[in-house]
Amino acid sequence: MTHDHMHPTLPELPRPAAGAGPGPLDDRFWDLVEERFRRLVHDHPTMATWLGIHALDGQLPDGGREVVLGELEAERRHLAAVEALDPAGLSPAVRFERDLEVHNLRRSLFDLDVHRVWERRSTAMDVAGDGIFLVLARDFDPLPQRLASLRERLAAVPAFLEQSRDRATRPQVRLWQTLEVEAAEQMPSLFEEVTAAGRGVLPEREQRALETAASAATGAVGAYAGWLRTTLAGGTDDWMLGREAYDELIRLRAFDGLDADAILEIGLQQLAEHQAARVAVARRIDPTADEASVVDRIRADHPATFAEALDGYREAMVRARQYVLDHEIATIPERERIAVIATPDYLRNVIPFAAYFETPKFDIHPAGIYVVTASVDDDPGAMREHNRSSISNTSIHEAYPGHHLQLTVAAAHPSLVRLLTDAPEFVEGWAMYCEQMMREQGFDDGPTFQLAVHTDAIWRACRIILDVRMHRGEVSVEEASRFMVERTRFEEANARAEVNRYTYTPTYQLSYLLGKVLLLQLRGDEQRRLGSGFSLKGFHDSLLRNGSLPISFHRRLLADGRDAGAPGGHLNAAARAGGAGGR
Repeated sequence: MTHDHMHPTLPELPRPAAGAGPGPLDDRFWDLVEERFRRLVHDHPTMATWLGIHALDGQLPDGGREVVLGELEAERRHLAAVEALDPAGLSPAVRFERDLEVHNLRRSLFDLDVHRVWERRSTAMDVAGDGIFLVLARDFDPLPQRLASLRERLAAVPAFLEQSRDRATRPQVRLWQTLEVEAAEQMPSLFEEVTAAGRGVLPEREQRALETAASAATGAVGAYAGWLRTTLAGGTDDWMLGREAYDELIRLRAFDGLDADAILEIGLQQLAEHQAARVAVARRIDPTADEASVVDRIRADHPATFAEALDGYREAMVRARQYVLDHEIATIPERERIAVIATPDYLRNVIPFAAYFETPKFDIHPAGIYVVTASVDDDPGAMREHNRSSISNTSIHEAYPGHHLQLTVAAAHPSLVRLLTDAPEFVEGWAMYCEQMMREQGFDDGPTFQLAVHTDAIWRACRIILDVRMHRGEVSVEEASRFMVERTRFEEANARAEVNRYTYTPTYQLSYLLGKVLLLQLRGDEQRRLGSGFSLKGFHDSLLRNGSLPISFHRRLLADGRDAGAPGGHLNAAARAGGAGGR
């Protein structure tokens, strides 16, 4: 397989239909959007793979510092060009997209220029691992063709890892580097999966070439891990974003005007409410036992093996899908697909429970991937996290009508602006909203399942509290881990893996429960606005069709009556002509 490295062939890029009353600057705006999209795809081959663009599947990015600084300047230039477009020259639909693009760019610039995790944390294992895993796990091409790309990508690993070292011009955060060391130690197992996949499939000469590339990559990862360890002595334990920068990030997230103090108060209120609700449900399950005993009993009700647990996740997912259809909760597109598999070893320490890899927009036969983690650090108590009540809740969250349905429908929207929007309060909030909404609609609504819903809500309330307090410097990693264990009764290894992730993803973890709260508020507002004309299925379908937007932007579309799929909507025809987070 050969690729044109300088001028990769991209699929035809979608552009929303002009609709009635196009503005004279509409096409100029979309030209700018497509120019940025091509740049990002060219500079980030793993991102291209993620999106289902396979011309660069044999490449890894240039991992050097100058490349990141170049991206920073390019993003600044793009923002200036978009802001220079006079809104009066844009149609109302494109004016909305311009506002969203400005939102996206300001968020991107904050990450690149203010937070600068890329300068203090080595992330090469994520980039290389995701790039290899996605080509191996997705069946967009016959296996021999994918293995040819993987051989090229494996051959690119040594240079990529060497380039990545020169980003470390500031003291590296010890915790983050330790996580990268652990990922590096697991990475060879992914390379072994690639070479094993080729046995009996590839001709002997090609198999040897694949094994040679994997061996060289393994050696490079070992050398990279050795370098990572040398950064620990001169490293730092200062990972907090800090109050001022954290408040700015909250503002940029466009949370309907909420500031960090208001969000923290929501977390504290939700924690108290769900703790009280869990006590009440536990009393219903067994009036003679205390809450801890009831929770322990439910956690002990799990499949005997992880293989059986995976079957349980699949079965719960299929049942939930059928329930959505039978009870007209949302529209499910034809020919959508999803696979449930075990989490790759290199991701187990950062995905302690489950996650979803979204349906790639540009694949011909797209499918989502739902991964479930067997254990963290081979914890003997890990099967308790796969109890039957939790399996049901997780499958609602990750598959139907949660992430898989939402992200699959979102991928059909023709706007590249929406495709590249980072809005976890909607993506994660939607999945968590679905956990409650499905119980409201009668799916697995017995008391043991209700207890699981409250347990998971307690966990997400803890995320809000810890997200704010950790990045303000009020709570240490150790204190946060103890808090998580005490409130959720997670196994200690899982709680620690959770909290470790919070340190480098400020405002992401709070998005789950906050997003659910904002969605419930939006639903209530729509019910009051539409009265007898309100339809739950219509509300859900409108949100899903409009894509993965900040909830404040969804509110604008609903208020303006510009739903992407509504009769007369400005994107109606194009949206229907088009074809994605962890817990």
